[in-house]
Amino acid sequence: MRRLTTLAGAAALLGSATGALAQQQSGGPPVEANFPNGPGKQTVVGVCGACHDLVRLTAGYTPEGWLSVTAMMRNFGAPVPAEEWDTVRAYLIRSFPERPRPEARLLPGPAQVFIMQWPLPTPGSRPHDPMVAHDGAIWWTGQLANKLGRLDPQSGQMREYPVNAQSAPHGLVEDKDGNVWFTGNFRGFIGRLDPRSGDVKEYSLPDARARDPHTIVIDHDGIIWFTVQVGNFVGRLDPATGDIKLAQPPTANARPYGIAVNSKNQIYFVEFGALKIATIDRNMHIEEFELPDPAARPRRIAITPDDQVWYTDFARGYLGHFDPASHKVEEFASPSGPKSKPYGIVATKGALWYVESGAQPNAVVRFDPNTRTFQSWAIPGGGDIVRNMTVDHDGNPIMANSLVNMVGRVEIKSGTN
Repeated sequence: MRRLTTLAGAAALLGSATGALAQQQSGGPPVEANFPNGPGKQTVVGVCGACHDLVRLTAGYTPEGWLSVTAMMRNFGAPVPAEEWDTVRAYLIRSFPERPRPEARLLPGPAQVFIMQWPLPTPGSRPHDPMVAHDGAIWWTGQLANKLGRLDPQSGQMREYPVNAQSAPHGLVEDKDGNVWFTGNFRGFIGRLDPRSGDVKEYSLPDARARDPHTIVIDHDGIIWFTVQVGNFVGRLDPATGDIKLAQPPTANARPYGIAVNSKNQIYFVEFGALKIATIDRNMHIEEFELPDPAARPRRIAITPDDQVWYTDFARGYLGHFDPASHKVEEFASPSGPKSKPYGIVATKGALWYVESGAQPNAVVRFDPNTRTFQSWAIPGGGDIVRNMTVDHDGNPIMANSLVNMVGRVEIKSGTN
């Protein structure tokens, strides 16, 4: 969701939807010309059209999904008068039901799992990325609540930490001292939260084009690395000095996305806007490796203990494997098909675990690289939508489920390495 750059400007459109009503769709009639008439239409067109491509609305959601989406927008200050939110929500539910999605294909196999989920305290917080701290706590970024959250999975106790308005925290990682570092996705900074005091320090990125820091990792030396998707950068931050360096990939509009570090302390990332996997070294030199299919759009990345690189091809519905030594690429069709939209992925217990975010319901998928076989499970409650994953200290995959406003754990019971 794009940034509400000026709420005052958007609020001006609330009283008059003229600007949004003039929006054209590739030379055709305005998108909103096909919107059903009824209470709430003018507010939806005026406010939503001020910040988003209105085509987004036509994709539709379930009633529960629209409840979550409108809560997200309310959290982030969408200029809708309080008394109009129920009308807006009813209009969206009535006008834009969820479109048909591919049915999840659930495959049997040797592993047994139990999926546990915890609802988050702030409705519509849009949990984006999860992280497991050294003490075993599960953290999440509440992107549209401007909060970071912490869950004690043993007791179920939660605590939320507010960050500055319009920060939209996205990715997060913990350093050796227990500080939580996060990307301020809407305001172009890297943040550091001290959980003991709740204090937040912001490190602004040195180039105005680097406006949307995205995913973040920490290497074996404690250096913070991060991607900047739309700005098309990869950056590093030295926590000891606060120094930030940025580099752009050779490919324009590459859109660096998922990022990971291997056992040799090498940084790999995928380019969602290009069909490429890339590395970046300490001198900020980037080397790109092209994938074989021009339609490939790698989104997230996982690295196994033997330093093999795996990625989810969101656009084509594939799990991909890149061998850093030979540069050979292998691809495996995801069980629920080309529209299954594989997204968050981790490597744990001898297998790759990822989520099909386009299937109904979302499915957790296990792929055994030795037998080259899949196994999958439906996420209770639908799962929508797992954008990123991590692993807890017991090797269990951890999920942040954005639309249903939960964090979850896939507890692996048996049948794995």
